[in-house]
Amino acid sequence: MVPLLLSILFSLEPVRNVRAFDTPDDGGGSITVTWEIPESDTFITRIEIFRMEGSTEAAPELVGYFLRPQTQFMDNTVEDGIPYYYFVRIRSDSVYVDSKITTTPAISKAQWFSGRRLPALIILVLYFGFLMFYIFKAKTGGSLFIRKIAGLEAIDEAVGRSTEMGRPILYILGLGYISDIPTVASLAILKRVSKKAAEYEAEVIVPCFDPIVMVAAQETVKEGYLEAGRPDLYNEGQVFYLTSDQFGYAAGVDGIMLRQRPGAVFLQGLFYAESLILAETGHSIGAIQISGTTAVTQLPFFIAATDYTLIGEEMYAASAYLSKDPLALGTIKGEDIAKMVLVVLILMGALMETLGIHWLSNFFALF
Repeated sequence: MVPLLLSILFSLEPVRNVRAFDTPDDGGGSITVTWEIPESDTFITRIEIFRMEGSTEAAPELVGYFLRPQTQFMDNTVEDGIPYYYFVRIRSDSVYVDSKITTTPAISKAQWFSGRRLPALIILVLYFGFLMFYIFKAKTGGSLFIRKIAGLEAIDEAVGRSTEMGRPILYILGLGYISDIPTVASLAILKRVSKKAAEYEAEVIVPCFDPIVMVAAQETVKEGYLEAGRPDLYNEGQVFYLTSDQFGYAAGVDGIMLRQRPGAVFLQGLFYAESLILAETGHSIGAIQISGTTAVTQLPFFIAATDYTLIGEEMYAASAYLSKDPLALGTIKGEDIAKMVLVVLILMGALMETLGIHWLSNFFALF
């Protein structure tokens, strides 16, 4: 009786329209409770949410509270399949007033699909569709346009020039490890260089920074010679471990350049501060140089000091570009078209946002 009289004295009104329902787009174990704060909320100092399990006659359990006006609470301590009832209590110091108990029980359950991820599903389906279309087209003999990559087109020229000069070919894998994707991409280019060198009966020198990369490079060069039909020309000593010290490796490779004076130098892989040292030394001996890396900070040095540079993803496309494998070509083409579609959607979203049309930006906000 006293709390009721005090609530009247302080004009403390109960919250209205209390609703409890299963939290949408979740994995279960959660119920969302919403309510409306009365207009006379000046005296509210605390909002408490109570839960009753099984029926409205069960003992209320405090499951959450707020120290400032709120209109929503997520109860993450429930079990799936059990009905729960809720009511909300608002306090002004020692005075409180309760809302009505929810008339419909809330039962938590897991959803098999999250509607918030619908945009991701749509884009994934489109991406997969583009991939399958171009892979099928490539396998059935269809023509796929892949723009020319100057650095890869110049491989034969570089190997041929070095052979004509009677000089070896120097291939530098950089400072990457076998777990680095640029190193794996570089090995694919090394195979093509080795095959072409075997056809021209030229020597390939591959100093390595990492012992495991050295073993992989030995097998790659050997395979290139086998594909060229000249396994007798392969010498395991062409691929050797130099050192795992960054500038020790750079100094060692520079020494090889100055002594052997290769006609062609390939710098493909991960490079760091030693990139300009290597590229400048190669330039000083008059070698034709083809570089490539995904390290953005080193690209300006390669562009300035080498003849051809593979920039970023051009290295990843090298294997498909050189082998002309339909599966790889179709994958690259599908990825490029999917990227173009995403760019168009982003531009449309920016334009529509500028014009005050928000539905596309809201679509992407679901990510």
